[in-house]
Amino acid sequence: MNNRPTILEIASTKYETDIELISSAMDNLQMICEVHDGFLISEPMNRFGWAFFKILIKDELLSAMQLKLDDKIRASKGKAYEEKFASFMINFFESKNVKVKVKLVEA
Repeated sequence: MNNRPTILEIASTKYETDIELISSAMDNLQMICEVHDGFLISEPMNRFGWAFFKILIKDELLSAMQLKLDDKIRASKGKAYEEKFASFMINFFESKNVKVKVKLVEA
């Protein structure tokens, strides 16, 4: 992935529940990667029963993920590395019981 910020857009129909689960999942990801303060979550924008918000993955966390989890990222679905990364994050959230739509908007 290049030098632009890595941003995931999340779409949720159960924001109050999902935001807590996503924050916990991201904290867990930081623990695995031995990084602190590695992400930011934006305020939600609500439309048509959905809440949309973004997660900025800071460079330090992204680098640690590529170092420690690269084999799992590369084994994820997708052709390009960015697609594999998004797929990895979807699977990671699902493993933490978070059922949301995830789209990589910048990488």
